[in-house]
Amino acid sequence: MDFYYMPGSAPCRAVQMTAAAVGAELNLKFLNLMAGEHMKPDFLAINPQHTIPTLVDNGFGLWESRAICTYLIEKYGKESLFPKDPKTRAIINQRLYFDMGTLYQKFADYYYPQLFAKAPADPEKFKAMETAMGFFNTFLEGNKYAAGNDLTVADICLVATISTYDAAGFDLSKFPNVAKWFELCKKTVPGYAINQAGVDEFKKFFN
Repeated sequence: MDFYYMPGSAPCRAVQMTAAAVGAELNLKFLNLMAGEHMKPDFLAINPQHTIPTLVDNGFGLWESRAICTYLIEKYGKESLFPKDPKTRAIINQRLYFDMGTLYQKFADYYYPQLFAKAPADPEKFKAMETAMGFFNTFLEGNKYAAGNDLTVADICLVATISTYDAAGFDLSKFPNVAKWFELCKKTVPGYAINQAGVDEFKKFFN
């Protein structure tokens, strides 16, 4: 399976950790967005939305990291990471959509204009980021992991996001449930070393 990615990207790291968890081998294809490689015709033919991560499995192209993660889990039969019980799966999906539409999005809204457009920090966007983290802290109340007491794909995707917050210097100590969960995930999420390597790469943007 060909995997188009950048190591610093949180969504790409989520897929790499999921692949490690299910035993999938990825043929890594580095795509330099800064150089515009995602806009080349050969990549546009694979993914007209020209985003990473993008997976190509024997001619089948798929993008959006959380879709790729669940595809890999179902393809390799690792049901414990994405159980079929409707209520359990619904909670996992809620956490995945929360990660995509709220938690990771608020990070991007605050930091990316500063990193890539040299815009000034926006205090209101920082507050929105803290609000999103507060929601996650509440979700974790009484739970070992993001969707209950078992490790699932929700944790894999969310830890990619939270480790990115941490790399940016966001103070997780204000959110004790998140901080405790983060330390647990560092020890229990398969392939976390891959994530850490990507986090170290991402940190360069803040130097």
